[in-house]
Amino acid sequence: MQNTEPGATSQKRRSRLLAAASAAVIVLVGLGAFALAPDRQSSAPLPQMTQVAAADVPAKPRVQPPRMLENGAPFSFADLVERVSPAVVSVTVESKATPTPAMGEIPDNIPEPFRQFFRNFGGPNAAPQKSIGVGSGFIVDKSGYIVTNNHVVSESSKISVKLPDGRQFEAKLIGADTATDVALLKVKSDKPLPTVEFGDDRRLRVGDWVVAVGNPFGLSNSVTAGIVSSIGRDVGNGPYTDFIQIDAPINRGNSGGPTFDLRGEVVGMNSMIYSPTGGSVGIGFAIPASTIHDVISQLKAHGHVNRGWLGVQIQSLTPEIAASLGTKDMEGAIIAEVVPDGPAAKAGLQQGDVVVAVNGKPVQDSRDLSRRVAALLAGSKATFTVMRDGARKDVTAHITLRKDQQVASNQPGGGNAQTPSKTQALGLGLSLLTPDMRRQLNLGETVNGVVITTVDPKSDAASKGLRAGDVVRSIGNRAVQSPQDVQGRIADAKAAGRKSVLLLVTRGGGERFIAVDIGET
Repeated sequence: MQNTEPGATSQKRRSRLLAAASAAVIVLVGLGAFALAPDRQSSAPLPQMTQVAAADVPAKPRVQPPRMLENGAPFSFADLVERVSPAVVSVTVESKATPTPAMGEIPDNIPEPFRQFFRNFGGPNAAPQKSIGVGSGFIVDKSGYIVTNNHVVSESSKISVKLPDGRQFEAKLIGADTATDVALLKVKSDKPLPTVEFGDDRRLRVGDWVVAVGNPFGLSNSVTAGIVSSIGRDVGNGPYTDFIQIDAPINRGNSGGPTFDLRGEVVGMNSMIYSPTGGSVGIGFAIPASTIHDVISQLKAHGHVNRGWLGVQIQSLTPEIAASLGTKDMEGAIIAEVVPDGPAAKAGLQQGDVVVAVNGKPVQDSRDLSRRVAALLAGSKATFTVMRDGARKDVTAHITLRKDQQVASNQPGGGNAQTPSKTQALGLGLSLLTPDMRRQLNLGETVNGVVITTVDPKSDAASKGLRAGDVVRSIGNRAVQSPQDVQGRIADAKAAGRKSVLLLVTRGGGERFIAVDIGET
């Protein structure tokens, strides 16, 4: 009996169409991967975007937020995507040519057609091979300025940019900043180009919708959507960027592409993914728009970024370090090293000072202090409020240009003892720093302190990472020259009612504060 239920026939037809569409998608993905396989695509994070794409760009109406369903989810992102996609570009990078490693002489018995193959692909006179990478970018100025990731273009010998409308340009690298992974390109066009605008990433909240546009695996003008998973993410990529974590799927090729809020404004640039497989697992990271905007302003003006330099190495406060200093306040950053003759040293800042404010504005942690100092202009003065010996003190320093490499500081101490002296404290075996030990540990003459010879694996010191060969320079910001000094400092801390002591430790030329529980000594 024929089924005459209304819509049954159309429902079957829709099911067949959906099945066919699904099969087509699988084929396209396979072909895309196959077609792009010969090119050595950039493994760097996602590409950047561009905006509005007509040759003559009219005044852009503000993007209207998507219509929302009753449950608060967007009904569609189509209007937003339609407006911003023209300014999201594909960035193709040709790397510098490198000769293929020689494989020895071509055997005499190889016929000529195959001898040419050897010449091209591995013989001693092999032809240079070129690598092609694909990323994304977005146009931020109608005159042709384009933002992308530094890692997308850092090794380039030629950069090409293609707009969604098919126009293609050769791009010039205006400048790049490795510290934030931001690069600025410029193309020449006889007509204004479509652009996107920066939004305020500081208005983002965890759970907000975002839309990512880019060219994953070279598949141009791909759009994905998701939410903000976290804000202020530290992924170990330097002190100047707190990333926005998103779950909008992004993959290789999305690097440099924009992340939009529902206003159609750029709130971030897709740069990295976390993945055990190399593909998207829903954990992506975008550079905040505020960081990008500040960087490209300097790149556009100078071709590079100038950052202020104070000449210190710093750490965030941990509960253990705070307790060892006799406070529960976790805000601020402790100075672990002061570079000799640097701005901090000349101003009188000291190792062990806790910086709690810059120019009157509170400092949250070491990353906050790093960014605040970097934003200061070279040649300017800045006032640093520090906690020293339980009291607040203002110190004014002259900021200079940041140096690429900082020399680790070494505070002069007393003379070296010539006879070994050993003791136990904090679960540590301690010994005088003799000339022989100094030679074995490759320590300079200005490094003084007490050498750790053994570490009790069950001790708190072991759990904090202390190990044999470390040199304890000070305890509670007071220098130590002998194991007996260490015991004296611990006794003083106990008398003051403290449960931990703050050790300044030298290892491999660097210094770091470590708070260790006193326990029984």
